[in-house]
Amino acid sequence: MKIAILHSYMDNIGGSEIVALTLARELNADIYTTNIHKDRIIEMGFKDVVDRIHSIGKVPIQAPFRHQMALLRFRMLNLRHMYSFFIISGDWAMSGGVHNYPNIWYVHSPLHEIWAFVDKIKQIIPKWQHGIYTLWLHINRLLTVSYSKHIQGWVCNSTNTQERIKKYYGSNADVIHPPTYTSEYSPKSPKDYWLSVNRLNANKRVEIQLQAFSELPHEKLIIVGSYEKGAKQFETYKAYLESIKPSNVEFLHWVKKEDLIKLYSECKGHIITSEREDFGMTAIEAMASGKYVIAPHEGGYKETIQDGITGRLIKHVNKDTLKTAVIESDTLLQSNSHDFEKSCMEQALRYDTRVFTEKIKEKINSVLDSTHEKKQKLNTQKRN
Repeated sequence: MKIAILHSYMDNIGGSEIVALTLARELNADIYTTNIHKDRIIEMGFKDVVDRIHSIGKVPIQAPFRHQMALLRFRMLNLRHMYSFFIISGDWAMSGGVHNYPNIWYVHSPLHEIWAFVDKIKQIIPKWQHGIYTLWLHINRLLTVSYSKHIQGWVCNSTNTQERIKKYYGSNADVIHPPTYTSEYSPKSPKDYWLSVNRLNANKRVEIQLQAFSELPHEKLIIVGSYEKGAKQFETYKAYLESIKPSNVEFLHWVKKEDLIKLYSECKGHIITSEREDFGMTAIEAMASGKYVIAPHEGGYKETIQDGITGRLIKHVNKDTLKTAVIESDTLLQSNSHDFEKSCMEQALRYDTRVFTEKIKEKINSVLDSTHEKKQKLNTQKRN
């Protein structure tokens, strides 16, 4: 069976891109996308997949033109004569379901820009743009709801995302947690730093980390924060973070996979401040490395982190609550690090790539069986 994966962009490699690349590897599938950064894909360990990634045309860097052009390009894409099944992975590629089927949509975040993060976006754009943004919202909500009717199988990364799909699109999705090659990660004796790995988006609330560590001068934090160079919203947020960065915090904006694995293995623990995170793959990578995770008591982290066993979940994340969590977790880990290490690694195994691949294959077969049954019924009706 020939499978094609439709993914919005491949120029900044984060969690959703890792899922698409893993799907391509495990299912021997091709990827169709817009912008491609091949060097970064190779640096993240997917050299074997890079020759099977095809661009359907570039899109702008700046939002919302980036999103709109991706939605349009995938709406016009028709590869039905070339492939027998399609997996829509990037959320702004969901319009590809109109012409490309049988299909499933693996939903990472059901189009936050037009649903969940509207309040956030209105805070960062000029007031004179609010009317334009409201019109853009209305149009894209209508479009994506219409396109969603062509999705034949709904899959998502967490129960958190599952609830949003039901709320926004009225559809029932199966939860299949994202994959992690857990065997690639392992613990080493911790060095004197905490680690944070995230895109430099405003909803990651990285400024809270900087504010907390400015009052923890004897602690060190390394932030691996990738971002889309040239995109105004990322460049502005990056500049703001660098303007408030204390001397005990270090930014690494891009690292190769082997370097990232090393950072995980030698950190004291992993710190996350993301708001309403859909799943959060970095928490799994950290736990696979035997590392304790400090994260918000919200979103996907409530599903993956066992509070007090594999990490610390914070209610009402702010500078003071994060600072307290770091101090208390540091004391806890010094006295009982081995037990936490073992619990973290055991928890991460639940999200291993092998588990993910088996469930995805089951879902594909289920959609194919359902499609076949519908065709048989239709043929029977025609004969009668």
